[in-house]
Amino acid sequence: MAVLAHQRTIDELGTPLIDTDFCVIDLETTGTNRHEDMITEIGAVRLRGGECTGTFQTLVNPGRAIPPQITVLTGLSDALVATAPRIESVLAPLLEFIGNSVIVAHNASFDLGFINAALERSGRDRLVGPTIDTVALARRLLRSEVPNCRLQTLADRFGFPHRPSHRALDDALATGDLLHLLIERASAHGVHGCDDLMELARIGRHPQAAKLKLTDDLPRRPGVYLFHDARGDVLYVGKATNLRQRVRGYFGSDDRRKIGPLLRELTSISSIETPDAITAEVLETRLINRHLPRYNRVGTRTNKYCYVRLDHQSAWPRLAIVKDPSADALHLGPIRSRRQATLAIEALQSVVGLRRCSVRLSRSYIADSDAIACSAAQLGVAACPCAGLVDEAQYRHHVEITAAAFGGDLAHLIDQLSERMAGLASQQRFEEAAEVRDRADALLTAVARRQLTDALRAAGRVEITDHRTIWTIDAARLIDARSHAQLATSLPVDPPEPSEPDRPLRRDGFDEALTLARFIQANHERLEVLEVSGRWLFPVVTSDRLPNLDRVSDETSDAIDPAAGSVGTDGVGDLDQTIEHPAGSAAVDALSGQ
Repeated sequence: MAVLAHQRTIDELGTPLIDTDFCVIDLETTGTNRHEDMITEIGAVRLRGGECTGTFQTLVNPGRAIPPQITVLTGLSDALVATAPRIESVLAPLLEFIGNSVIVAHNASFDLGFINAALERSGRDRLVGPTIDTVALARRLLRSEVPNCRLQTLADRFGFPHRPSHRALDDALATGDLLHLLIERASAHGVHGCDDLMELARIGRHPQAAKLKLTDDLPRRPGVYLFHDARGDVLYVGKATNLRQRVRGYFGSDDRRKIGPLLRELTSISSIETPDAITAEVLETRLINRHLPRYNRVGTRTNKYCYVRLDHQSAWPRLAIVKDPSADALHLGPIRSRRQATLAIEALQSVVGLRRCSVRLSRSYIADSDAIACSAAQLGVAACPCAGLVDEAQYRHHVEITAAAFGGDLAHLIDQLSERMAGLASQQRFEEAAEVRDRADALLTAVARRQLTDALRAAGRVEITDHRTIWTIDAARLIDARSHAQLATSLPVDPPEPSEPDRPLRRDGFDEALTLARFIQANHERLEVLEVSGRWLFPVVTSDRLPNLDRVSDETSDAIDPAAGSVGTDGVGDLDQTIEHPAGSAAVDALSGQ
């Protein structure tokens, strides 16, 4: 039966180092190839609070001859290991000894590589839990004091109580001595928890490493962090499920474009704790809208959001992109860029053929006998009422299809667009098929977002809970988030102004509404509705996506990547999508529901 690989939670990794259980491991092997060579000896030491709490040592019969040079180096011979157990018999007691501890090794990739290869051969799960490599940490903290970071060199230089001897248990004990020295040295860098120690190995000689002290007081809790410059202005706003771990991750070896300039300007860090990740995402959105930090690309441009308008009450309605919605028209949006709005309009017009000219036409308009159809009408891709070439009843039918699409009824459009895309792909006109796909995806994305946010607005004032946190939402805005033991309060950043009930969402409130709606959509099965003043419509059945082109033609998957050029992804202010955060974040994906 497979033994589950050990894995610790973020909270456990934040445990003070003095309270952390470490398991130091060392191996002797017949060579350096983990797939061909075999383990000949295993030594392990359990450490806690600077004390040894147990040891594990066993010879292992490798099932093959030990090379002479290995015998000279380690003293292990074929005769010595002949009666030793095979590795299959050793793995179970070794895993039991390791337990839920943090694994430590000197050149951890070597030792864990051999152990995981043996686990895989025996049908067991790999070890995937937290690991500390003392070679990497020694290079970070001790390299200036020694010619190299070999275990023997370090033991000689710092006078370890245990001496390495190329025997597994001796080397594991010496590595334990090295670990204690490294923990002592790391404390000068603000390292207090296991997560800090693992991150320190990746930080290397970062030019801004001295600013790590700015993270000393950050909690290991969800929340929002703000980077400030020397004048106190906000440079960047981000969210995290573990504030301390996320912010310290900036000081890693990542050298992507905007991280260096950001850290050079950084002089202070502030944070706001939240009870959960979704509240952190909402506060991040509000703070970005308030401060417009120049290092936040996504989420700072709500003033550029736009709407697709259908003036359905006019004599000959048409589609247009507008900055602000009007009271006498239907709108789709807000949409985050004019380009995406244009693609959505093109998807609609390719099926319904509404007029594209901007000539004002009254209900009493009569076309001149010599009127010439516009170029789009001559190409057969648009109606032309200004030339008198349109049947009014048919045109009104197209308007109704468009209005229905705004509300989520896309069946007719999806059928038409899918058929057109498949036809182009079958003719190997892949670039044109990709254009159809991108237009359709822009439309479907805009409609799905409207359906989600409309469902949230329909709920009115609502309280929901996952039995840990209670969220109060009103008019698609988060009013409060608290644990069951807390009284209702208000969030530390005020919500945006509410949108008028009979009008589209305001641009400055759209990101927050979509974040909340997606969270509810993705987690509706585990959420309980405590109170609702309106209609509860979740889960929302959003519009179907277009089929991938590779289902139509085997050749299409190579010619058109279904993910390429997609317009269905977005972000609020997450660094992963703005200045390429080194640690990365799964929070947006986890809460997306798309």
